[in-house]
Amino acid sequence: MGSKQKTRRGLHKISKPALAVNEESVFEIVRREDFSDVTFLLEFRHPMMAKAAKPGQFVIVIPEEHGERIPLTIADFDREKGTVTLVVQAVGKTTKQMQRNCYTGTELFSVVGPMGKPSHIDDIGKAVCVGGGLGVAPVFPQARAFKERGAYVIGVIGFRNKELVFWEDKFRKYCDEFIICSDDGSVGVKGLVTDGIKLAMEKHADIDEVVAIGPPIMMKACAETTRPSGIKTTVSLNPIMVDGTGMCGGCRVKIGGSIRFACVDGPDFDGHQVDFDDLMNRLKRFVGEEKRAMERWSEACRLKDESLPSIGSRS
Repeated sequence: MGSKQKTRRGLHKISKPALAVNEESVFEIVRREDFSDVTFLLEFRHPMMAKAAKPGQFVIVIPEEHGERIPLTIADFDREKGTVTLVVQAVGKTTKQMQRNCYTGTELFSVVGPMGKPSHIDDIGKAVCVGGGLGVAPVFPQARAFKERGAYVIGVIGFRNKELVFWEDKFRKYCDEFIICSDDGSVGVKGLVTDGIKLAMEKHADIDEVVAIGPPIMMKACAETTRPSGIKTTVSLNPIMVDGTGMCGGCRVKIGGSIRFACVDGPDFDGHQVDFDDLMNRLKRFVGEEKRAMERWSEACRLKDESLPSIGSRS
């Protein structure tokens, strides 16, 4: 950092010698793993947050000073190691910025959480935990929690192809049955996660609950698959969110004709009651702004890279 050190809140700068920093206010990244060209894992150390985290909750991350606040579901937590794991998909300006700048040994500027209501893990006989794409990561704590409560767990995860599969070993450790679905048939069952749910339903007539996490269109399809059988289906919603405290109202969703706020009333809701069409329409509201932010950031990165001297020209 040179002769300056940033405080955690970025309110001012102090000259060395640096003041002692409370380790509970530092979010050091201790591990990074890339699953694909757009999906990557960040594990950061924060013992208090790891101790408090529960399945279904999320955090709000500010990657660097003056950065955007983004909600990310907690993909895993290790109370003994004192770490929290996030799995991020680089699709917009801030997540691509994280992909570029966040690596082992760096720090996240701010992480607030755990937030949201924890998933209600009942003492049930059989649970089907479904994850599609990036939803595979946040459904893992659910599968583990059901297994630890004594349930028979059936895992159903879906990817576009074999190259994108991750955490298969983690799921197999806690699932009594495990079904992988792929769009192209390169691994597991060729088809969507709804095909995996149908296979589980055909084999087991006594499924107590299905938990589905993934893109809204996927969760809607899962809910429609289980609706005729009346199987309880829980989904985790991902609307636009700003403060995460219920004050801004940006994350409002329609549940059974009533308005709820995903940040404080969720993110878990009854999938058969969710108005998915309204949710998907709201997610499109800021597509233009997001595109322009991405273009500005990409241009700034390009100019910055061009301004750097080439290796051959350095003295």
